[in-house]
Amino acid sequence: MLFVCSICGEESTRICARCTKDTCSNHLCEKCGRCSDCCECEVTLAAPVREPARAVFRAAASMQKPDPEPDPLPEPETEPEPPHPPPEPDPAT
Repeated sequence: MLFVCSICGEESTRICARCTKDTCSNHLCEKCGRCSDCCECEVTLAAPVREPARAVFRAAASMQKPDPEPDPLPEPETEPEPPHPPPEPDPAT
């Protein structure tokens, strides 16, 4: 089972010593073992090295092929031309 950091969504490998939330190494204080939400140390935590999982999932979703455009509406059927009237009889006959 894959666990994700409760702060950034990156893969989690540890838990906070205080709140026990899943936390990635970027949001866990090495001094007290707490997540950046619970840590009271004056140590600045490192910025995330990798892109958060949420952003990766959004990027992958946006790369999916869009639905094809629907076929355009068919041209309306035109009424057939009326048949030409038969030729008039020849008066000489």
